[in-house]
Amino acid sequence: MIIEREQDVTAAALAVMERTSDPRLRQIMVSLVKHLHGFVRDVRLTEKEFRDATAIVAELGKLTTDTHNEVVLMAGSLGVSPLVCLLNNGDQGNTETDQSLLGPFWRLNSPRVENGGSIVRSETPGAPLLVSARVVDRDGRPVNGAEVDVWHASPVGLYENQDPDQADMNLRGKFTTDQDGRFAFRSVMMVGYPIPTNGVVGRLLVAQSRHPYRPAHLHALIFKPGFKVLISQVYDPADPHIDSDVQFGVTQALIGRFQRHDTPHPTARDVPIPWYSLDHTYRLEAGEAVLPRPPIK
Repeated sequence: MIIEREQDVTAAALAVMERTSDPRLRQIMVSLVKHLHGFVRDVRLTEKEFRDATAIVAELGKLTTDTHNEVVLMAGSLGVSPLVCLLNNGDQGNTETDQSLLGPFWRLNSPRVENGGSIVRSETPGAPLLVSARVVDRDGRPVNGAEVDVWHASPVGLYENQDPDQADMNLRGKFTTDQDGRFAFRSVMMVGYPIPTNGVVGRLLVAQSRHPYRPAHLHALIFKPGFKVLISQVYDPADPHIDSDVQFGVTQALIGRFQRHDTPHPTARDVPIPWYSLDHTYRLEAGEAVLPRPPIK
């Protein structure tokens, strides 16, 4: 098609997209062109703004490394990640789900830990946290033999791959549920933390007068054949940013019962006061068990 007016550009691009052989890719590309072209017209994007936008896309890629994923960080900061999550779980967004964001800090091959063991691998100041959890199916039946990968930030607000003072794989561990679907471990109480702000995402937050904080949370990724991989975060309701998460990840189903105790632990006398406990139940949905691509190494 010889372009005679601006509307012809969209018509020509759509005609090419319609020739895509794969049905799903064709659907995605046709819709993408419609919405992108509609967006350009809606805001009347200037040439300078277009050049700036393409430079930002390129910078997102350059800032993504083995230890940091700026693209995933931006997706969460725009609300895209939580939207995709909720649309694809809980009966396609119609019911409550334990599914949540993967986030930019999950790593493969975290160390195996016996039930009840500790995931603290280097000196990590903070109040003790004792987690007791259960994995069940949609009908509440225990899921035995599920692999549970857990990780969280330290009390200084950094994951171990961000912090040279922490040992490799500190505050990470992989557990296997018992016949009752249970697993347990010791750690330290996590805190809320600011997401990295030294890149594109940080400049966006400044431009929008937004704070960079995520409320304190515990990550879990649960794998068991016959079930969809559960990626979950459990949030501390006492965190001051529980209702203003910069990544839009907090749902009612993900608010945990973190309890502070100012009396000695009834059985573990080595636990100093104060200490915290979390008792939580994770619910798996039937489906294909496919691990996500790790955002970092």
